Amino acid sequence: GDKPGMDRSATSMVSATPTSSRLLPPKERLREKAFEYCQRLIEQSTRRPLKKDDGDLQKACLIEAVTIMDIICRQDSSYVYRTVSLLRILHSRICGDATYARALLPIAQFFLNHSKLAAVDSDAICKHLFVDIPAQLFHNPSLAFEFVQFCKDNSQLFTNTSSLFRQSFPNLFKFLAWNSPPLISEFVDLLPFLLDAGTAIEIFHLLLDLPCLTAALDIQLRAAALPTSEKATSDPAVKPATCLEAFRHPLYKSTFQYLLRTKSAPEDAPDSLIPLRQLLGSLASSPRVVQCAETVPVLLELFFRVVAEFADGSLINQLVVLLLQRSDHLYEIPAFKDDVYRVLSSQLAVLCKLHPALVVELSTEILEFSGTVTNIQNKEPIFTHMVWAIGEYLSVSYDKRCTVEQITRFFETLEAVLFEITQLRPLASTPSCAPRAISVLMATLTKLAARSQDLIPRVSMFLSKMRTFVQSPAVTSIYCEEDLEELLIRATELMNLLKMPSVAQFVFTPPVDGASTRFQKEVNDSLPLALRMVTHLLEPAPGCMPV
Repeated sequence: GDKPGMDRSATSMVSATPTSSRLLPPKERLREKAFEYCQRLIEQSTRRPLKKDDGDLQKACLIEAVTIMDIICRQDSSYVYRTVSLLRILHSRICGDATYARALLPIAQFFLNHSKLAAVDSDAICKHLFVDIPAQLFHNPSLAFEFVQFCKDNSQLFTNTSSLFRQSFPNLFKFLAWNSPPLISEFVDLLPFLLDAGTAIEIFHLLLDLPCLTAALDIQLRAAALPTSEKATSDPAVKPATCLEAFRHPLYKSTFQYLLRTKSAPEDAPDSLIPLRQLLGSLASSPRVVQCAETVPVLLELFFRVVAEFADGSLINQLVVLLLQRSDHLYEIPAFKDDVYRVLSSQLAVLCKLHPALVVELSTEILEFSGTVTNIQNKEPIFTHMVWAIGEYLSVSYDKRCTVEQITRFFETLEAVLFEITQLRPLASTPSCAPRAISVLMATLTKLAARSQDLIPRVSMFLSKMRTFVQSPAVTSIYCEEDLEELLIRATELMNLLKMPSVAQFVFTPPVDGASTRFQKEVNDSLPLALRMVTHLLEPAPGCMPV
């Protein structure tokens, strides 16, 4: 029905237009009337609505009024001075009221657009927006979308003029953690603007912990909804039985606070989030947590693609060390871990290609990782790519600091691993490892032997025993015939290549200064073909192999 109160307000607004505006040309007159109408709407927004619907309408009108005033100011800068004081008063009045959060976005937009002309520091307005709103209202889906859209629209401006935007990424990611499917495309656009050398490491951790953040936000909401009587701090002497109890428990409080931080704080990072990840494991099957976990691989791939554009050797080294460490410490969702391993393994190869010297520079960490047999079973994609990188880049051609002693140390570590996984145990079960891992280990040992030829007899002897391995009942029961045949062919090819050490060295050693000959390039592009050619030269009947 009609709302007489609203009609009277509308009439009074129009009739209040000063007669001077009637002397303006039509376009300017319309602009003046629209401005005054919006001004009156803002002034009247202080009135208390009688009904909730009226309150919602009042807020919607306020948002439109501020947006229209911003448009008018962009068309005619003489309106800026009249608008600034009005919007400053409005901002100070509504910034503490969460129900007006959506109206803060167009106000911030106005100050971003006109800060120079108005001589106003827009950072103060944006600081409240970035610090308080995501932390309090991450669970409001429409606000989340509008807020992220606001960040997208201004991302270039923020990047060029203010550190506040990048520093606020832990808060912004709360929107994604809680509203992941609808916001993933927005964050794909936003992530490149949040990344630089200063934020890359922290964002890498945050992406891997994004499902944990979702679980922590769930606990935070539930803790806030508890009656006051139940909000008392937990007894430090009693271990918490539930996530909700742990939220305020001294044992977990600081790690919860770090995960839920509002701005970048690398110096505050706890020694370990492992206890918190284990605690939040009870929420791993929550639909919201699972949905969030599904967005991580896409963002991880994008993360590495963007970082590759600006990373120096030092940052790449840090990322590789973290990649190997964090592969042990992920939230326990099996599908999530598999997807993350897939991305991390492919990106490990990219990082090694960008900075081949890391194999020498990080030899301690890489030896520890590649010498751990359980990594083959638990993290086969990462293990295989790491071993491949050792074979590819541990060479004086890539790093003059590479010594024969280093090559021997890597060789002996990988030799021990390959021996462990191919050793036939009559009394114990033979560990099942991906055939790809065995194949890459054999190839890498052969490459290293080609670069330090004293090692050739050792790897040749090992390769000659592969027929015994692939034909043993313990092995044939766990591998398919096709895989075993491939392993045998690869062992034969590698062994035949080592019978011609100078050819092996030429094929497996990258040229100095990276100036590869056409033959080397073709061999590296199609190594299996090259190996088969050598086999045909040496053996009329391929596959014949001494036992």
